[in-house]
Order: sequence, then C-alpha cells, then structure tokens
Amino acid sequence: MNDLANSTMTTTSPPKRIDFNTPELQRKRRIRALKDRLTRWYVLVGGLAVLGAITLIFFFLAYVVAPLFQGASLTKEDALTPAWIQDAGKPLMISIEEQNQVAMRVSDKGQALFFNLETGAELKRVDLPLPAGTSVASIGEDQPGSPLVILGLSNGQSMVFRHTYKVSYPDGKKTISPAIEYPYGETPIVLDDAGRPLEHVALNATDTKLVIAGSAGSHLNVLTLSREENMMTGEVTSEQKRVELPQMTEPVKAIFIDPRQQWLYVINGRALADVFSLRDKSLNGRYKLLEDGNAEVTASTQLVGGISLIVGNSKGGLAQWFMARDPDGEQRLKQIRTFQMGTAPIVEITAEERRKGFTALDASGQFGVFHSTAHRTLLVDPVVDGPGVFGLSPRANHVIVEAGGKLQPLLLDNPHPEVSWSALWSKVWYENYDEPKYVWQSTAANTDFEPKMSLAPLTFGTLKAAFYAMLLAAPLAVAAAIYTAYFMAPSLRRKVKPVIELMEAMPTVILGFFAGLFLAPYVEGHLPGIFSLLMLLPIGILVAGFVFSRLPESIRLRVPDGWESAILIPVILFVGWLSLYMSPYLETWFFGGDMRMWISHDLGITYDQRNALVVGLAMGFAVIPNIYSIAEDAVFSVPRGLTLGSLALGATPWQTMTRVVILTASPGIFSALMIGMGRAVGETMIVLMATGNTPVMEMNLFEGLRTLAANVAVEMPESEVGGSHYRVLFLSALVLLLFTFIMNTLAELIRQRLRKKYSSL
Repeated sequence: MNDLANSTMTTTSPPKRIDFNTPELQRKRRIRALKDRLTRWYVLVGGLAVLGAITLIFFFLAYVVAPLFQGASLTKEDALTPAWIQDAGKPLMISIEEQNQVAMRVSDKGQALFFNLETGAELKRVDLPLPAGTSVASIGEDQPGSPLVILGLSNGQSMVFRHTYKVSYPDGKKTISPAIEYPYGETPIVLDDAGRPLEHVALNATDTKLVIAGSAGSHLNVLTLSREENMMTGEVTSEQKRVELPQMTEPVKAIFIDPRQQWLYVINGRALADVFSLRDKSLNGRYKLLEDGNAEVTASTQLVGGISLIVGNSKGGLAQWFMARDPDGEQRLKQIRTFQMGTAPIVEITAEERRKGFTALDASGQFGVFHSTAHRTLLVDPVVDGPGVFGLSPRANHVIVEAGGKLQPLLLDNPHPEVSWSALWSKVWYENYDEPKYVWQSTAANTDFEPKMSLAPLTFGTLKAAFYAMLLAAPLAVAAAIYTAYFMAPSLRRKVKPVIELMEAMPTVILGFFAGLFLAPYVEGHLPGIFSLLMLLPIGILVAGFVFSRLPESIRLRVPDGWESAILIPVILFVGWLSLYMSPYLETWFFGGDMRMWISHDLGITYDQRNALVVGLAMGFAVIPNIYSIAEDAVFSVPRGLTLGSLALGATPWQTMTRVVILTASPGIFSALMIGMGRAVGETMIVLMATGNTPVMEMNLFEGLRTLAANVAVEMPESEVGGSHYRVLFLSALVLLLFTFIMNTLAELIRQRLRKKYSSL
C-alpha cells in the first residue's frame, strides 16, 4: 500500500505553465505595438491631411474671390505744365487713345491738339476748317467708344470729324500717328437756319444714317443725313431731311440721341427732360429729374450702349435713367438708381467705353468712380483744386485732368466694378428690362452687352434639382433600407443589398447621357403614363399587400418568412406596363391628344423637354444607393436585444419597427439623408445633360434649371483667367463648399441630438 502511494506521488506533477514571455511572443508583441503606432499615426496624419486640404481649398477659393469686393484705387502722378497750355484756349474735350500714349484736346479756338500723355509734349496741332469769323460754341460726342465728334458753331452750323490713331513700327519702334478725318466732308452742316449759335449739339451715326441735333436757346433743330449705295454702279446718293419736333419752352442744357435713333433726350430748364420719338416725331413725355426744387442739373452723359442717361446735379448727386415699359405697355423714362458723390455740383461725367461704369468730377476737384448696374461707389478722392475737364482712357485705367493751367495724370485701378452683393443676390434692373429681375447671362454676341451675373437663379436651380431628386429618392431609399434590414430574409438580403449598392458605381455621365437623349423625349411622349405610374404604383402595392393578407393561411405560409417582397415583382411590372400602355389612350381621352400642349395652353405652364421632372427621375436614381446603403446599415445595427425585448413584451413587428428600431436608427437615417442631399447638391453631369441649362427662378416641374456646379463646368473653360467672370465662378464653388459645410455641421448637431435622445431605448 505504501509502495502504491509512493508510486502515485512520484508520477503526479504540477501542470506546466505557458510561458508568455518567450522571445517569439515578445517579438510578436513588439511588431503588433509597432503596427498599432504606425496605424494610429497613419490615421492621424491622413485625417489632418484631409482637414488641411479642405482648409487650403477654402482659403484658395477665398483668395481668388476676395478681389471682387475691393474698391478702385487712384494713383496721382506728377502734374505737367506744358508750354502749349498757356495759349491753347479753353478746353472743351479731352480724349485718350487705346494705348494710353497719346491724348487729344479740343479747344474753343477750333484746334485739335495731340500731346504725349506721359510728358505732355505737343505732338501735332490741327486747325479745324471753321468758316471765317466763326468760333466753337459747343461740342458733342457719339456713343462712348465712337471716335466721332461734332462741333456746334457760332453761326448755327455744325462740323463732324473723327480722330484716328495709326500704329506703325518704323525701325522696330512703335509709333502712333494721330490724325483728324472728316467722314461727312469738311463743309459745315447748317442746323439753325437763323444763324444762331449752337449752344448744345449731339450726333449718332450708323452705317447708313447720321442724326445730328443742336439747340439755340430753347430752339431745337434735328437733321438726318442718309446714304445709299447702288450695288450695281457703286454710286452713292445722300439725302438730307429736317425733323420737325415740338419746340421747347425752357433753355436746353444737353441733348442725347438714342443709338437706335428712336429717342431724342433733351434736358432743359432746371431739372426737366423732354423725350421725343424720332420715328413718330412726337413728344413721349416730360419728366422731372429732381425732386429738390433748390437743385438743378449740372452735368449729364450717356452710358456705353447709349440706353442710359447719367444725370448729375448741383447737390453732388447722380442718377441713372432709361426707358422702360409701364404695366400699360407704354415706354417711359424712369429713374433706376441714384448715387451721392459729395455736396459740390457735378461739373463733368464721362462713361467707360467697355463697361457700365462712369466717372465724375465735381466743382471742388473730387473725382468719383461708379458702376451703374452694381450700384457701387468705388472711389471718391480729391485730385485737383476746383473744377476742370478730364479724359478717360478706353480701358478705364488712365485719367488726365486739366485744371488751373496744369495737366494732372492719374492711374486708375478698377478691375471688378460690376460685382457687388446686391448684383449677385438681389433683383437688378438691367437696361432694356421692364422691371428688376434675377438674371445670369455672362456672355453675348454684341459688344454693347452687359454681363449679368446673379447667383440667385443658379442657387435656386441647385436647390430645386436637389429637392425633386430627394422627393423621389428619400422615401424609396429609406423604406427599402428599413424593409431590407428588418423584414427581409437574411439570404435574400445578401443578394439585394449588394445589387443596390452596385448602382452607386454607375458613372453619372452615363446617367446624364441616358436622361438627356432617351428619358427626356420618352417622358415628353408618355406624360400621362408617367404620372399614372407614379400614382398607381403605390396603390397597386397596397392592394397587393391587402389581398395577400386576406389569403388563407395555407397559402400564405407557403411563402418563406422574409420573401414576401418577391410577390411584388410581378405586381410592379404589371402596373408599370399597364400605365405606359394606357398612356396614349389617357392622352386622347383627357388631354385632347397632346398633354404637353394642354399643359402649355390650358394651364399656361411652360414645358421644356429637359426639365426638373427628368432631373428628379435621373438624379433620384443616382442618389438612392447612397441613402439606402447608410440607412440600411443604421437599421441593421440596432441591437437585436431591443427588437426581441419589444416583441417579448407583446409589441407587434410594426410597433417594434416604428417605436424602437426607427427611433434608435434615426441618427444614421438622418445622416444618410444629409449625405444624399449633399450628393444631389453637388451633382454636375446629370443636371448638365438633362436640364437644358436655363438659369430661371421657377419652381415649375416642367421647366429647366441650371445649378452652380453645372454652371462652373460649362463656363469655366470660356472665362478669362483673373477676370470678373472667372472669379464669380470661383465664388460659385465657394458658395457650394460653404453650403455643404453648413449642411454637414447642422446634420452632425442634429444627429448627436437624436443619438442622445434615443440612446436610452
């Protein structure tokens, strides 16, 4: 017995301990720790890099956009006192040529003197062929940008000349040769038969017709000269006609002719404007330019294009006027916007030749720079002592002022005057429009065109496209996600979910191509069927579900649990086929054979083939996978214990879904909707190819739209780098970035609130 016990004691030994500190395991732990540190740093650096990239993008966009809202700057150069200025006579007009090298000065002595703009040295002096014993009484110019000038003489005659600048390169050196030409001959044209001095003159010339007007006191004279060339013989015949208009009762202060030669504007009295129709030879109306009875008009000019008048008064104010239609259809002269330069009287106004901007000089020597459409006062600076005469270069970057026997050169930097917050986001009253509107039209074919860069219709179009896309995608995607994650059989879910998510890989350019070339014309030809499908499909699904619930249990139980949705496939196909098949019959029965014409004529709703309905269908299809995938994961991630506990307490599956599952998953569902919204807002190719790209502010389902993203894609290749159009497109991108940032921030705040609220379930 003792031997047995001893043998037992010798054979039984304590269990062997596992050594966790072997060299191999220590090496594995070190490698694992190294991998953890590398992964942590990789994620940290990657996250910071993403944030840094987004920040850099934001600051780069802001850097490009910032110059849009800077004002103008003026640099004074050394004043010039050339020798010729003492005996050159009183200046009537100063003009600068394109290259900013040569300026022309016309004096009351009937001389045109050309001088070097940099040094003031005289280059050429031309004595205009005035009749003996006459002097220059007034001067007028054609529209801004035209080289035609008219002189009103003291004997009632007028003379038209043109200043030209020929560029040559003798010995490789650029030389500008100024000259005076007389396109209508050197013989003066008689305007006032009584020989009274012409105190104010104006002209407007087209290829075939010249209209000149002059006034002597309150007496108005208008003359037309027409030229016609015989195409067979080349002979040119001219005809001169006098236009008889109602006479004035007040002394004339200024005359302007509409470039279409339709209207004659006569500023007279203290602050009145008489508008005459040159076609009807009648008075359109008499308009009061100033409400202040103590003020009077002291200066005026036409903006480029000749549509608008800029009127300056004795109180330092300026106002823009142009013809617009009243509600009754009559054209009237209307004050559009006003500016205030100071308190001294405005003595001269000069319009830019390429933009709707203008410059002004007042009696105290202050110089102002303005833009009419943007309603911006860009600069008001003192430049000389007292009143003077100034000239503005064609590029509006150089100014020369003559005052007090000196020439004061000025360098003007004013790159983006046409952009302002009001022009971008508010209604703007443009020339040839009858009321203020939101308009985006950045380019046109004619030279008098004014860029219209309102971001309001583009922003509206972006939100409109996103709204209709989400209207289709949100309910379908969320409902599909809830059903797939909560009701569908796992085996079927494993097949359905990847297929839906695979839709996200479809290139949007393919969807846009399909929507623009096939879906848009198909929808137009099957409108009744499309609307029938949208209405009958939910009804058909509900009816199918109701019928299935009323079938005997022996039949219902044959369908495996979670496979009930398969029964809906033939129902959906049948309802879709029936709706589209009945489309032509419905169109004949209810819409007179053409639903599009019925919408346009009977309802008065504009119908475009590529419209918001097409965008909603195509972009909704593109957004569904994004929303579905995230929402489905959120619903599926709801702890199974919550579902089983609710069912165990007696709740039905429907009650469990609505009061437990959806509430718990609501943060994820909301995030899915916000991400889908962001995808819809930033979508480019679908809206580019399927909307017609019409920047209009209409919620009409059947009208097109233009989004910010599509506009950038279309117009960025056409824009001039560094120009206003270019920078406004970058502003569009900045608006999209800020919108996305704000939406995501709000979405995250709401998501956190929902998570906190329903975390106790």
